Amino acid sequence: MTTDKGSRYLLQVQKTVGKAINRYGLIAAGDRVAVGVSGGKDSIVLLESLAVRRRWIPIHYDIHAVHVQVKGITVELDRDYYRKFCGELDIAFHHRTIEIDLNRDPGKTVCFVCAWHRRKELFSAVKELRCRRLALGHHMDDALETFLLNMTFNSSISSMPPKLPMFGGEFDIIRPLILLKEKEVERYARIREFPTDKTRCPYGDTTRRADMKRIIGGLASMNKKAKNNIFRSLSNIHKEYLPPE
Repeated sequence: MTTDKGSRYLLQVQKTVGKAINRYGLIAAGDRVAVGVSGGKDSIVLLESLAVRRRWIPIHYDIHAVHVQVKGITVELDRDYYRKFCGELDIAFHHRTIEIDLNRDPGKTVCFVCAWHRRKELFSAVKELRCRRLALGHHMDDALETFLLNMTFNSSISSMPPKLPMFGGEFDIIRPLILLKEKEVERYARIREFPTDKTRCPYGDTTRRADMKRIIGGLASMNKKAKNNIFRSLSNIHKEYLPPE
């Protein structure tokens, strides 16, 4: 049972999600919003936050939860749980299973091939459902880790924008959790007692991202505002103080 303190925290997180939606223009009246569901804490917190928000505002948007399972690789989602969860929140639930040939691209890692095909199938679902938005559960920590990864290994200044038009504006990828830190999403999931024991993919190589996470954690130990400051710096670039292209 959620305590009064817990309920206040849930409301605080939900309001932060609403703040991101309003600040970046992520969802409009009448939108059909697909939500990529992985089975982890981030996507289920995102689902509930988007559904609860509809009760507060004078506009309506449809929500479609979409999970893509790769046969023989990714762990199967508890479909009964998610059907019940989505049904209680007036969310349509869609489950897709795909098979991929890991030997077709011997030069690519299993993780890359799997992610590419899952994303391709997710995009197909978005188009078939006629959704204008695809909401993903990336939070601020994800954006900061990606920022450091791209600088360190790709020589580029880029990250995960709150809103990204795809295929010439056919639909937008949106990230309503972008103003939340990972620990805030984790606390929300604990309070709600969500099943978040998603098994890590045995093929996944997360070493580099884990390294970035440790670096960001070190910066946060030096300055508790470090994460917010780095995130804000992504939209506060002074090109006159940077080397020419």
